[in-house]
Amino acid sequence: MPTQTFNQKGSKKAYRMNQKNRQFYLLLFILALVVNFCTINFLFFTDDPGLYASIAKQLIYKHDFFQLYSYGADWLDKPHLPFWLVMISFRTFGIYTWTYKLPAIICFLLSLLYTWLFARKYYGAEVAAMAVLIVSTSLHVMMSNTDIRAEPYLMAFITGAIYHISNLERRSSGTQLVLAALLTALAVMTKGVFVMIAIYGALGGHLLLAGKLKEVFRFKWVLLVILTVIFSAPELYSLYIQFDLHPEKVVFGHQHVSGIKWFLWDSQFGRFTNSGPISRKTGSIFYFLHTLLWAFGPWCLLFYFSVYKIVSDIIKRKHQREYYAISGGLILLALFSLSGFQLPFYTNIIFPLFAICTARICHEQLTSSTERTIRSVAQWIYVIALPIVVILLNYFLKPAHYWPFIIDIIVFVPIAIYLLKSGKQMSSQLFLLNCVAMLFACFYVNTEFYPTIIRYKGEPKAARYVNQQVPQTTAVYSVKSLNNVFQFYCDRPVGLFNMEQFNATPSPAGALFYADQESVDQLRSLHQQFVVVKEFCNYPEENILPAFINESTRASTLSKVYLIKKP
Repeated sequence: MPTQTFNQKGSKKAYRMNQKNRQFYLLLFILALVVNFCTINFLFFTDDPGLYASIAKQLIYKHDFFQLYSYGADWLDKPHLPFWLVMISFRTFGIYTWTYKLPAIICFLLSLLYTWLFARKYYGAEVAAMAVLIVSTSLHVMMSNTDIRAEPYLMAFITGAIYHISNLERRSSGTQLVLAALLTALAVMTKGVFVMIAIYGALGGHLLLAGKLKEVFRFKWVLLVILTVIFSAPELYSLYIQFDLHPEKVVFGHQHVSGIKWFLWDSQFGRFTNSGPISRKTGSIFYFLHTLLWAFGPWCLLFYFSVYKIVSDIIKRKHQREYYAISGGLILLALFSLSGFQLPFYTNIIFPLFAICTARICHEQLTSSTERTIRSVAQWIYVIALPIVVILLNYFLKPAHYWPFIIDIIVFVPIAIYLLKSGKQMSSQLFLLNCVAMLFACFYVNTEFYPTIIRYKGEPKAARYVNQQVPQTTAVYSVKSLNNVFQFYCDRPVGLFNMEQFNATPSPAGALFYADQESVDQLRSLHQQFVVVKEFCNYPEENILPAFINESTRASTLSKVYLIKKP
């Protein structure tokens, strides 16, 4: 790797970036933003975004900033911050799909900014540009910017906190201290105290491996923890007034549930140890190693190679410019792997750290021909595979419109051809080809594949029917707590009804009830009496079955959802 020069204050001159590289980095970054955000107004097609948006909507319905409700009942499963941000967006711009996604998109952009600042600080402008492109073209990042949960928020807050902590480690600064504590607190109020493991683990790993472990005893780190606790006070207060002050409330089937205890332990550590109110069978410790092959595609193989290189250099006592990225990333990856809760999107929050490690290897001038071959093969696999996957997907999917696929070809194929012809004139040719291949694939997924799924989702259709055909005075219920997309798109509060006592439980005259196929079958098995008002075609799965992708077998994967009423 070229040598960086440092002045007396520790700053560095950025590597001079090849002009053609600069132009393509900018072009692909703009295209990446288009691909990431072109789904901003797509309807929800999984339950979690519908749930989170509905909870934020109920903050407005109930005129209550501090207490979370779902279907009008107390809700305890996630910290408050994302709901507060969405509520502010709803109040400012109205209650829409895009206003739910807007705060997360702003945080995603903030995560890119902090990725750039951190990577440029230690490795120069070109590595920083590569790292930003790696984050913005990673498959599960682009998927998560459509199916938004908490990950975009955490990407920004964790990366930003580590960046400001790295500045604070070099030089004591009140501004850096406050920003580091604030971003750490925001991360805590988004997902729980476990995120501090990644943030403080990055600091501890850096100090240990840099031979500066005695620095951990500096008073500024005590101040950092104190300020983080102070900035986290709104979350603790909210949980206290909703749960700790009301031990009579029934949560998770029990009374005397402490919201603060849940926040400090059960919400995350209780899950990891399977000792909390929400538990799951223990997963495989190798789950994320193979999941990253697609979730962090097309960069996963390069990331694994970069981990091998960095760890090898550390063992050989070769000095590294920083150890934050590798320490924070691997510590949290290990924690996720040991947990019983394992979902693909969990690792998104440390993709910026992975990206910084990967960008180093993409830019480094490798001396070994074997290592150069490994780096090339790791990229060519995705460059070749991704277009083939898109072509096969389009063949079996048979989408309603082909114009997005045509636009996809018109935009990205000429760029790929130019890069292939550029040869040695483009020093990062293969890296840029990888970006193009991923953007080609994700543009197709966002403009053809997701709209196909949405067309077969019954919950938004049922909600639209209620909004347009059912008087506002009619009470609306769901017979299952998982029907949250319907709950969000319905233009009135939706209650939760007891399915087992459907006929015996009183309800307002003329009330409508939303039920999926499973619920209707269960009502019939319980001999509950009801009348079907309207039925809608529905694809009931969140996972995409191969039979659904194949247009000729799609019908076999479909069921129905219903609006019903009592006779």
